[in-house]
Amino acid sequence: MTADRLLQELRSELAEAGTRAEDALLALGQGGDRRVRLAAAMRALLRHRRPDATICPSDAARVVGGDQWRDVMDTARDVAAELARDGVLTVRQRGAEVDLATAVGPVRLGRGPGWISGSRC
Repeated sequence: MTADRLLQELRSELAEAGTRAEDALLALGQGGDRRVRLAAAMRALLRHRRPDATICPSDAARVVGGDQWRDVMDTARDVAAELARDGVLTVRQRGAEVDLATAVGPVRLGRGPGWISGSRC
């Protein structure tokens, strides 16, 4: 491996680490409004799971809303729908992709076709 290639890979890894850290800080309340924090929490939670694993929107709501997480659920679903429209996430019910606007009941969020591990998506 050439020195240039090694340097390029190192820069890429540092950028990815910075994005992961920024999402974690945003999710935990270090800046950003509630919607930004929810999106960051969803990305951070999915990043720490297998690529085919899913999360519940309530997982992100709990990170952002704490004890009042139920008050955040409508916003969490709205943010998930936006990320799904952008291809960052997929919304699933019983393993099948669904449109969150018409889905009734519990859903799961997974990485979408536009997911890029190190990006701010």
